[in-house]
Amino acid sequence: MTSTIRKINPQLEYYFVEGCFILELSNTPDDPDLSIARARVRPGVTTRLHRLHKITERYVILEGMGMVSVDGEAARPVGPGDVVIIPPDSPQQISNTGRVDLVFLALCTPRFVPGAYENIDT
Repeated sequence: MTSTIRKINPQLEYYFVEGCFILELSNTPDDPDLSIARARVRPGVTTRLHRLHKITERYVILEGMGMVSVDGEAARPVGPGDVVIIPPDSPQQISNTGRVDLVFLALCTPRFVPGAYENIDT
């Protein structure tokens, strides 16, 4: 791996079937140990129940308020500064309970690949 500075283009944000908007900040094959994305959930939206196979995910809440449920536990409130650690293969979802977008970083180890995502919403 070599030293790199990645310039982020906010216009590359896209809607993901999970129910949120994603802006990939760092997710490349040359850095397989970690991916970083900014996720944005609109007010009143709950993401689909899903899991990531063989990937640990961490949410770092930047803006907004929400409720997060991991591995069948009761939903718990989250807000700016909170870090949610989601073990591999754990069912998870997050709801925006506020009036502004819920914005968080999603850090995945190893890096996120689409084949690891499984929608388990009924």
